[in-house]
Amino acid sequence: MIVLGIESTAHTFGVGIVQDKEPYILADARADYVPEKGGIHPRESSRFLASMAGKVLSEALSEANVKPSEIDAIAVALGPGLGPCLRVGATVARTLSIYLSKPLVPVNHSVAHIEIGLLLTNSRDPVVVYLAGGNTMIVAYNEGRYRVFGETLDIALGNLIDVFAREVGLGPPYVVKGVHVVDKCAEEGGKLLDIPYTVKGQDVSFSGILTAALRLYKKLIAGKADYTLNDICYTVREIAYSMVVEVAERAIAHTGKKEVLLVGGVAASKALQEKFKAMAKYYDVEVKVVPPKYAVDNGVMIAWTGLLAFKHGVTIDPVKAVVRQRWRLDEVDIPWRK
Repeated sequence: MIVLGIESTAHTFGVGIVQDKEPYILADARADYVPEKGGIHPRESSRFLASMAGKVLSEALSEANVKPSEIDAIAVALGPGLGPCLRVGATVARTLSIYLSKPLVPVNHSVAHIEIGLLLTNSRDPVVVYLAGGNTMIVAYNEGRYRVFGETLDIALGNLIDVFAREVGLGPPYVVKGVHVVDKCAEEGGKLLDIPYTVKGQDVSFSGILTAALRLYKKLIAGKADYTLNDICYTVREIAYSMVVEVAERAIAHTGKKEVLLVGGVAASKALQEKFKAMAKYYDVEVKVVPPKYAVDNGVMIAWTGLLAFKHGVTIDPVKAVVRQRWRLDEVDIPWRK
């Protein structure tokens, strides 16, 4: 069975092609929108994704060396994400489904991050720590769905460090040679400053950290501080990452699971991984991390999740394949895990 998957939830138009036997991944083509300044503007990003859709699709088919007629199903991320960007992928997927007379499979972007992590790390039943630009969740599978054991109450961890980096002039780009600019900046710091550590039960809040860190930066550039930008970065990193580890630790204690799986773009942080490894020794659990190439948004994760869903009869009428910007992970049935 061969499935083509389309990802366009934010700044990446990705097309992946997978099959249900090794090698599972046949093609991975993508194009990323990188703003010259500021954050991602949904309208500008969607225009870029639309302009690159045909090129990326052709690259994927060429890399996989398959004809469109050989594809068994089309999978597409219908949410969560930015509305204008989601609609680009949905339009392409609906068109391909109708034109090629192939079934269309709806995929939740967050579920796809977990499934590609499970595939590539051989994890079986982990507590999943999902950290990205738009999501921060502690998740575990139970009774047919992924259940959320903790999440951010405001902004996501990835959003925190990207916005902070932008406001203090460290980025964009936010990742250089595989290392986030805030992590790099923090390496030369060492003074832990006074900013909020906000854990509320099983949930976290990062907006207070951002506000406090920017206040410290304003004081620094005004010449009224006895610390450096490196110290601010170090503090942001240590506080934010430690909060995530704390709520994940509680989920491990509650569920009794023996694996922790880190997925999403922020999972590539070596500093974050070291914190989880230190915690894992105490609980005698194994930490697994999705490879950096597939930690970020990509079409392969959509194709693979689409393949799993299609094998269990999950399809949608192209006419009804509308995008869902706030499609929560814990609203999705996971029949293939049963």
